[in-house]
Amino acid sequence: MTAGDVTAGDLMSSPAITVHPEQTVPDAARLMERRGVERLPVVDEADRLVGIATRRDLLRVFLRGDDDIRRQVTEEIVVTAMGLPSDTVRVAVRDGVVTLDGRVEARGQVPELVHAVWRLDGVVGVMNGLGFRIDDRESPTPSHRTGSP
Repeated sequence: MTAGDVTAGDLMSSPAITVHPEQTVPDAARLMERRGVERLPVVDEADRLVGIATRRDLLRVFLRGDDDIRRQVTEEIVVTAMGLPSDTVRVAVRDGVVTLDGRVEARGQVPELVHAVWRLDGVVGVMNGLGFRIDDRESPTPSHRTGSP
């Protein structure tokens, strides 16, 4: 069989594996992996082609620079979402691994902050070195007995 004997229809996956523009990048990446395809046609509500998403396009979201991740953690999570002064938490990033150091007000803020950082695109790990000033976790009420044993 020569190249002249093969049609595009002979080479295509059928039915076409597509995504819609509102689907998330992780969902599209999982679909590509599960179905073993390198490209996904992006179609609108009427199934009209509006673009093509490639593996490279999807990876680009996760391959972010350390400075960009550090800026997002500080500005969007520490300051905006958590309402903390920017110097409360020291943020260092190396190869997508975020290291958090400092002391927040309440113990409950620590897991909240760590989980928010884990959800960011490009973060591959979080090293938690945070302390806290107040232990706001619920502690059991001590029982008091009266009378003699």
